[in-house]
Amino acid sequence: MGRRIFLEFVLLIFLPILAAFFVPLLFKKIKGIHTGWFVLLVPIALFIYYLGFVTTTLDGGTAVSELRWIPSLGISFVSYIDGLSLLFTLLITGIGALVVLYSIFYLDKNREKLNNFYVYLLIFMSAMLGVVQSENLISLYLFWELTSISSFLLIGYWNTRDRSRFGALKSMMITVFGGFMMLGGFILLGIMGDTYSIRELIAGSSALVGQDFFTLALVLILLGAFTKSAQFPFHIWLPDAMEAPTPVSAYLHSATMVKAGLYLVARFTPIFAVSEVWVWLVTGIGLLTLFWGSLFAVKQTDLKAILAFSTVSQLGLIMSLLGASAVAYHTDDALFKFAAFAAIFHLINHAVFKGSLFMVAGIIDHETGTRDIRKLGGLMSIMPVSFTVAFIGSMSMAGLPPFGGFLSKEMFLQSMLALQHFELFNFATWGIVLPVVAWVASVFTFIYSFYFVFKTFTGKQKEKPLPHTPHEAPFGMLISPVILASLVVAIFFIPNVVGKWLVKPAVVAIQPDLYTQPSDVAVHVLAWHGIRSEELWMTIALIIVGFIMYLTMHKWQKLYDIQPEYVSLNALYDAVMTFSEKGMNGLSRFYMTGLIRTYLLYMFAFIISITTATLFIKKAFVVDMNSFAPVSVYGMMIAIILVIAVGMVIFAKTRLSAIIALGAVGYSVALFFVIFKAPDLALTQLVIETVSVALFLLAFKHLPALSNHGETKRTKLVNAIIAAGVGITVALVALSAHSQKLIPSISQYYKDTVATEAGGGNIVNVILVDYRGFDTLFEIAVLSIAGMGVLAMIKLRLSRKENTDENK
Repeated sequence: MGRRIFLEFVLLIFLPILAAFFVPLLFKKIKGIHTGWFVLLVPIALFIYYLGFVTTTLDGGTAVSELRWIPSLGISFVSYIDGLSLLFTLLITGIGALVVLYSIFYLDKNREKLNNFYVYLLIFMSAMLGVVQSENLISLYLFWELTSISSFLLIGYWNTRDRSRFGALKSMMITVFGGFMMLGGFILLGIMGDTYSIRELIAGSSALVGQDFFTLALVLILLGAFTKSAQFPFHIWLPDAMEAPTPVSAYLHSATMVKAGLYLVARFTPIFAVSEVWVWLVTGIGLLTLFWGSLFAVKQTDLKAILAFSTVSQLGLIMSLLGASAVAYHTDDALFKFAAFAAIFHLINHAVFKGSLFMVAGIIDHETGTRDIRKLGGLMSIMPVSFTVAFIGSMSMAGLPPFGGFLSKEMFLQSMLALQHFELFNFATWGIVLPVVAWVASVFTFIYSFYFVFKTFTGKQKEKPLPHTPHEAPFGMLISPVILASLVVAIFFIPNVVGKWLVKPAVVAIQPDLYTQPSDVAVHVLAWHGIRSEELWMTIALIIVGFIMYLTMHKWQKLYDIQPEYVSLNALYDAVMTFSEKGMNGLSRFYMTGLIRTYLLYMFAFIISITTATLFIKKAFVVDMNSFAPVSVYGMMIAIILVIAVGMVIFAKTRLSAIIALGAVGYSVALFFVIFKAPDLALTQLVIETVSVALFLLAFKHLPALSNHGETKRTKLVNAIIAAGVGITVALVALSAHSQKLIPSISQYYKDTVATEAGGGNIVNVILVDYRGFDTLFEIAVLSIAGMGVLAMIKLRLSRKENTDENK
């Protein structure tokens, strides 16, 4: 069941980008009002509008709108609203509104370039809406890369800081690499399924499984998802991205951008869940990321760095649950259907509590002047509201009641316990490892949650004064984190309301083969599963162990110092980037000699090797002399003249003789056209040669004298070899093209359509004007740009000369 909405895609997905056009004007003209108040209207309006679709998805319905883009290739902008895309849309717009409200009080309108900030933020919002609503693979990729570009701008917003620029570049390099790999997977999927429609690919997924490139497409798409959602080993960009302003961190790295990879995995689960590779990769990488992020979060001393690694950890948790949910396609065990519910439920919990925690970290930085946890402490009595929000968010992140994170953490442990009993894909052998890793990671999650809140707010204030005298944040800055913290508590007490209206419709989109309606998802969330439940005893054990380890942190935290900095993934990334930069610079210095003849040498050598290799590998070199035309006396004479003229060009001592000889070459070719009865081509050649020779002669007096540029005998020998190679290659191609046809010639198409389609009588003119119309247009554009460049340089030279004369 679905309903169509006319051009909703244009009116809503692009609404933030359209609003961004007005931001610089508002910033410039209305100085008395913070620009954020105007921007705030956009996410609020979108959130209210999209709330109206909740009842549609609750009934199992969808909403679709389409804007044709390249229909001949099956590429369109299609906005598709189902339970999964609606959930992400509400997160993007709802938390987006709270982030904008927070930024109004966080960013000073007199000191910050708010026009840039809000333009970047609105572009990012549109990009994320496009990602989660795109039903076409190519348009999804377009918006996917737009998120990378806009996040690059947001992370590097404070572009005068080295760390901001470094973090922005690092995030873009890694996520764009993943996006490029993902595009390859999309193209393979489109070829295999003969469509770029995600719905059609899901419907025909059974026909894709046995195809040769199915696993390759799977891996490439997962690379895109893993890089965007900071999964191991691509997680290294996320901590460096914390150099962005706190509103950016709260938005991109807790609720939106890092969730894009999770969305991608959830959306493509119906296609790839049947694969063992998908189940192991998604589950395994998710758990490894969970463990790695939680382990290294405890090492950090910067508040946002702690939250960055905790985000990596929590993203891994959700990813592993999505992997476990794919197992439901291989067994009737309800626990694996339950895993999809747990993944979406924790995704909501994480967006809520992590958003509030990032905002608190920003408040602490804003009011004390530091985020270094070693300098903080004793802030609870000074900042009671901030402490309360931080406590609620941290306890939810630790998985303690009565907060929403406790419920989804219990579901996670239950799903991991179920995997050890799954008999396919060697889970029965290796499955015992999964709940162990999950439990150990949960212990460290407990530790870094306590570490974040209690090391910051409890204890005594340090003797060394803070950069700013600490005080509670202004009321406006507290509104957004307080709302999010309230939701953290509310979700614990009304989990099934959230489950019914938001989670279950999303689960149906993830597992469409298992459910037809959200009401079919038979999951009822309970805080108490009985004294005999394994997950309860795992929780009790992790609380005891985690609390003991937290109290003794000062004794074992030094173990992190054992690992040297140069033995890390960050060091590997730095080494690759440094090597690439120095290597490319060295390579550039090697071949960038400043001589055009050298560049032509490289290009011709490449053309020779590729073309001749292709001819012989494909066995395409065939010579058939039966159809050769007879050679007349006139043809022989012109050929001799042509060879002599070419030789004169090569061995000319002056430019004038070279120009005359070059003209003789062109006129000789024109005579060949006359002999072979091609008067139009002959006339064109004569005109071109006449104009060329005239232009050469006009510029003759301005040209420098001929120079050999220090050419040696070796250089001349190499040039001669390359020249001979080009000539032989062209001759081989000409002979082969004449003697055989590997593919049908396009000439017959021209003959058939020159009159009916192009409406012309002269086939040569029609080819030049109509069939090569775009080519000719681009040539004209290139010449125009070159002309403008020449004009600009002439004017610059004249202005410099005038300035020099004035100084004299």
